Amino acid sequence: MNKCPRIVLTAGEPAGIGPDLCIQLAQQQQICDLVVIADPELLQLRAVELGLPITLEEADLTVTPSISPKGIIRYQSQRLAAPVSAGRLEQKNAAYVLASLQTALDGCLDKQFDALVTGPVHKGIINTAGYQFSGHTEFFADGSGVGKVVMMLATKSLRVALATTHLPLKEVSNAITQSSLKQVMMILHDSLQTQFGITRPRIAVCGLNPHAGEDGHLGREEIDVIEPVIEELKQREIAVSGPWPADTIFVKDKLQDFDVVLAMYHDQGLPVLKHAGFSKAVNVTLGLPFIRTSVDHGTALDLAGTGKANIGSLQAALDMAVQTALNRTLG
Repeated sequence: MNKCPRIVLTAGEPAGIGPDLCIQLAQQQQICDLVVIADPELLQLRAVELGLPITLEEADLTVTPSISPKGIIRYQSQRLAAPVSAGRLEQKNAAYVLASLQTALDGCLDKQFDALVTGPVHKGIINTAGYQFSGHTEFFADGSGVGKVVMMLATKSLRVALATTHLPLKEVSNAITQSSLKQVMMILHDSLQTQFGITRPRIAVCGLNPHAGEDGHLGREEIDVIEPVIEELKQREIAVSGPWPADTIFVKDKLQDFDVVLAMYHDQGLPVLKHAGFSKAVNVTLGLPFIRTSVDHGTALDLAGTGKANIGSLQAALDMAVQTALNRTLG
């Protein structure tokens, strides 16, 4: 890989803040060759709404990557199906969003890009339009032919990974098996080594139940599923411990002993992380054949076109994509 990674960025839901954030990114020079997948007319019109100057330049993927200069958006064109007004969802553009993701996925699988960063999409409007879509994580896993991936959110001081992702709470227990949990822990361990440069990752594993089950009095998932996997991986000299009660593992004094906390379900771990670093956190999909990072927030329809969208999470996601791409090359 060139020392200047080529990163692809999907602009996400066209009525949301994704296009705004792409335009805001372009107000500063980036330390990579950044290629935005979007309708160029949408970017130009939204830039006018925001009062921000940009120059659009169609990307040439055959040339050597070079740093994206201030004021320039290099793009791959994906045409909208219907006109867009900031803040107003349009079902017809669900196909545009999915096509943008597919273009980015194909480019990553073909090694045209060194990493992928995704802007926020609106799952509701995509499903309302008749497409089955549970999220970026599942979309890229299915499209890559990968059986298991791990969702992890990270700030500068905290990483939280998930054993399950977008499931109703009543389905979580049945979804956590010894086999799936072992896969998650191995993907987490290997990815922290290859993408984050951590030689011996220290993994804290949450219990599923309150107080990690209270020796079986509040549930047996810890005894029957989680503990056996932890013990097996310890035998393989992997630095994993637990199951820890979720209400105490996030205490600062305990966190300093770990590189990542593995939560059993979405709302067990992510509220803590987002409280600690919302608008600065990065969503990372581990286990894909390419690097993928994303913002930690949604489409914020009420902020689209207003200039009030916070660029912090997208900038952090881009910076992490660049660094992990370089880590993977050096490793």
